[in-house]
Formats: sequence, structure tokens, C-alpha cells
Amino acid sequence: MTDRIQATGHLLVADEVSEALAAGRAVVALESTIISHGMPYPDNVSTAMACEAAVREVGAVPATVAVIDGALRVGLAGNEVEMLGLAGEVAKVSLRDLGWVLSGAGVGATTVAATMHAAELAGIRVFATGGIGGVHRGGELDVSADLTALGTIPVAVVCSGPKAVLDVARTVEALETLGVPVIGQGVDMLPEFWTRGTDLPVSARSDDATRTAAILDAHWGCGLTTGAVVANPIPVGHELDRDMIAAAIESGLAAATARGVRGRDVTPFLLTHVAAATDGRSQVANMALVRDNAAVAGRIAVALSALRASPDTRERGPG
Repeated sequence: MTDRIQATGHLLVADEVSEALAAGRAVVALESTIISHGMPYPDNVSTAMACEAAVREVGAVPATVAVIDGALRVGLAGNEVEMLGLAGEVAKVSLRDLGWVLSGAGVGATTVAATMHAAELAGIRVFATGGIGGVHRGGELDVSADLTALGTIPVAVVCSGPKAVLDVARTVEALETLGVPVIGQGVDMLPEFWTRGTDLPVSARSDDATRTAAILDAHWGCGLTTGAVVANPIPVGHELDRDMIAAAIESGLAAATARGVRGRDVTPFLLTHVAAATDGRSQVANMALVRDNAAVAGRIAVALSALRASPDTRERGPG
């Protein structure tokens, strides 16, 4: 994947991805903060490659997103993923950071928000990640730009719900305010990252990829321009004990406060703390859920591509 055949400004789309999009084939965007900031080497690289493989296995094309050499890259080669996993200094790039990282020709790993932006620019409608950001715990106003992106960018995010270290209930309320549907993939209750959730209902349930694709097509087809959350629960057998996770998060929050960790640094700090507190079990669960989300996203992308290729869909016009 060394040749690049689509370049518009700072956007650079890999030829395989560009050709798939031009042909109306299914493409799934993948973020890169999980590589540079989500877990240690070599698990970060192996997980990223496993996600790409999971997308390919169901008939879609993966497009991992990152900032490299002053370009917002959509689709990376294996050696580029390896570089992100090994590099010591990689900027964590959300929406506000794109300008300065791109202008400095630096290397950056894209968050959910920045990956959604890149996906929309490239024409990709489906994106897979582990969990979305949202409203942080505590009384301070600390809200992830992921919610801003979901409220303004028409891309579906397949995830295992908000990251459990957040205030999940308030995050759900924020999504409702923004008009973002939360589609439970085979579930009635919102998954809570490392657990399958218990008491927060989703706004709609879908039991297969075809139904989810139809919901997304109708959502955008009626003129709505928000994103959508497709909440896919952690695979059975990988769910962690709720009490264990709750205790690890509480101790992590206390440690973050004691060390003065704030803002965007809190979530990666807590994820690292929880991994240590659970003897690595949270990281194993994270790897399992993100791979499964990639496969589910691939199936939804394939179904959406097929739906939009049908004569009835063409008559309705673009969604």
C-alpha cells in the first residue's frame, strides 16, 4: 500500500481504500489512539492488525487513520502501524489538534472525533473503536470532543459503549440532547465497555447488520446529519466482574487526583491503572471487544453498501 492516489489538501487516502470507495464497496475506518495511547507494545500493534484482519474477513476494507508527515492518512501500511506502536512521542490528536499537528508535519494518533472527521472527508460511513469518550466523572465540566463529533458528523461509530471510566449515564443524556441514536446491537441495554451493562436502555435495538444498516440509511436519508452509536457488547466470556472494575476505577480516580492528572490525560491514566489493578485482565478484555467491534462494523458496512447499491435506494438519492 505504498502508492497514494487521492490527495486533497492534507487528506491522503490509500489507493486500496480510494478504489473501494469509488467502486461502492464497504470500508471501515479504524482509529489509532489505541495503538499509540491505548495499550503497550506489542499488544497495541497486534490488536490493530487483528482489527484490520477482522474487517477483511467479513468482506470490507479497513482504513486505519493517523497523522503522518503532515498528512491526515486514511489507510496505513503494516510498517506504519508498527511505527505508531513503537514511537515514543506521538501526539494524541482530537479535532482541535489537527491543525497544529498537520502544520508541523508531525506524527499523531487520531481519537474517535478526529477519526470520524477523516472518515467523513474520505466518504466512509462506518467506524469501529473500543469505546467512545463522553462526560467525565466529577463536578467539573469535562466533556470529550467525541460527543461534539457525534453530534455533527454523519458517521456510525461501532463501539462497546462509552468507556467505563466516564460518567456513563450523563454521557447517554448528552447523546440524547445531541440527537444521536444509540443502537443496541443485539441488546436492549447499553454496554458499558468491560461489562455488558444493566440499567441504561438504548434508543433502538437491532439484531443483525442488515437491520442496523437500514436504520443508518434511513437516519441519514431523511436529512439528519448527526452520527450514530452502534453499541456492541463485549463478547460473552470476556466480560469482567462489575465490582472489580468499579473498585479499580475508583482507586484510579483517587490516584489521578493525587497526582494532578487532569483533562485529556485522565482517560489513558485510568485505563493504565485499571489494567494494573486487574492484573491485565481489562486489557485482554479490551483487545477482545475492539476486535469484535471491527468485525461487526465490517458486516454493517457491507450491508450498507449493498443497500445503497439497490435500485430502490438509488431512486431515493444520497443519504
